[in-house]
Amino acid sequence: MTEIATARRSRITPEREAELYAAVLDLLREVGYDALTMDAVAARTRSSKATLYRQWGGKAELVVKAMRHNKPGSIAEVDTGSLRGDLHALLAHEDDCAMERSSDLMRALAMAAHSNPDLMRAFRELLVEPEMAEFQRVVQRAIDRGEVRADRPALQYIVHMMVGAFATRTMIDDQPPTQEFLRAYTDAVVLPALGVATS
Repeated sequence: MTEIATARRSRITPEREAELYAAVLDLLREVGYDALTMDAVAARTRSSKATLYRQWGGKAELVVKAMRHNKPGSIAEVDTGSLRGDLHALLAHEDDCAMERSSDLMRALAMAAHSNPDLMRAFRELLVEPEMAEFQRVVQRAIDRGEVRADRPALQYIVHMMVGAFATRTMIDDQPPTQEFLRAYTDAVVLPALGVATS
């Protein structure tokens, strides 16, 4: 039975999957999570609703996987030889325009997740936890290189610091996050908290 389900789920080509994810994100920007329906996704992508449910199980998983697919590359693959270089390289994955669009989507999705347990579960399992695990590998390499001491108190808050700067830039400064802002924040806040020299 599992083999049959896997075979059914694998019928969508990577190109078609990317096309579906792009359409889902477009709909999400247009109407928001609560108003987005599987009927609308099916109509927009010329798919059957049954195919969408068979492949993704439901709206929450489909939306979060679309967000995950939209993220550029794997965090863990970045290895410049220094933590500062790695963090700056991660920030360079998206230009300012893409970063602003991602910020808007993440903010809307995070707000919707608070009132939707299925979305919160999918958000944590499919997006937050995998990215935190990848990020921890980047940090662990810095520890292994001797750049950061393993007993540094700020280590457990590094993801909070990075996500916080990204998420609150619009609320505090009424401006979208940019590469320039996040690089300056990383050098002024994150790296000093970890005891890493920035010059």
